[in-house]
Amino acid sequence: MRIDRNPQGDITLSQRAYCKCLLKQFNIDLCSPATTPLPPGLVLSAEDCSSIPDEVDEMKNTPFCEALGLLMWLQVATRPDLAFSVNKLARFAHNPGKTHWNVLKHTLAYIKGTMDYGITYKGGGSLEPIGYVDFNYAGCKDTKWSTEGNIFMVAGGPISWECKRQDTVTLSMVETEFMAFSKATTQALWLLKYFDEIGLPLPKPLKIFADNNGSISNSLNDKNHRCTKHINVRHHFIKEHTKSGDVIFQYTPTSKNIADILTKALPRDTLRKFVHRMGLNPRVTNASVQGEC
Repeated sequence: MRIDRNPQGDITLSQRAYCKCLLKQFNIDLCSPATTPLPPGLVLSAEDCSSIPDEVDEMKNTPFCEALGLLMWLQVATRPDLAFSVNKLARFAHNPGKTHWNVLKHTLAYIKGTMDYGITYKGGGSLEPIGYVDFNYAGCKDTKWSTEGNIFMVAGGPISWECKRQDTVTLSMVETEFMAFSKATTQALWLLKYFDEIGLPLPKPLKIFADNNGSISNSLNDKNHRCTKHINVRHHFIKEHTKSGDVIFQYTPTSKNIADILTKALPRDTLRKFVHRMGLNPRVTNASVQGEC
């Protein structure tokens, strides 16, 4: 990991050297760059897994899991734009097919064109975290489970991000995002406690933006409506923490919800907009190097 700092005090974390080694290891270093981590609108399913004996034997000799594991480390460290693609491909790691392998190579080709991308934290930027949460309703073709994602920003860059497929079928989009609110609330509470422990107590409530007015209203409503009565009790703890003033959910249009990048395969222009808004920018080559490991 490389750490750069410019005269304005901006700090950028990047992994160009790691990306170059990753591409060379899988002979992708000479490929043409892709403009998105996944083809827009991509749908993968268990139907694409290896089924005939010859294909099963062929895929056993393909370094799918090895490449996926190296991609996972990259997205965990400095590349939240890869979170959804890694999550999507990991669902088929037990029995990948040729389609899955080709899609993974597409993700590697995207890295080819974005090796200089890094997380930038603005010098003098606000240290108050701002959260975003979103979902993709019933996006899993095989199970009809939904995918949720949340991201928290500090000083113009992400400090925490998550992409996760929910482990149950939901009956409405409000219920899906209400469950996503639960996960985002848990992370927000941890951040409040962490900042307090390092001597930087945060003002409350911590703001989390979402694009579903129904779920936002439900988080503020003390009554259990008949349409949400069936939701598991553990997800209702967000009401307790909104009432106590720990967190507050506010509306933002889908076009401005950064967490959208964590829940679906976006077209190029939309992807680039969110990548820029989350503070993921090309590393400035003339910045001074503060450290590299």
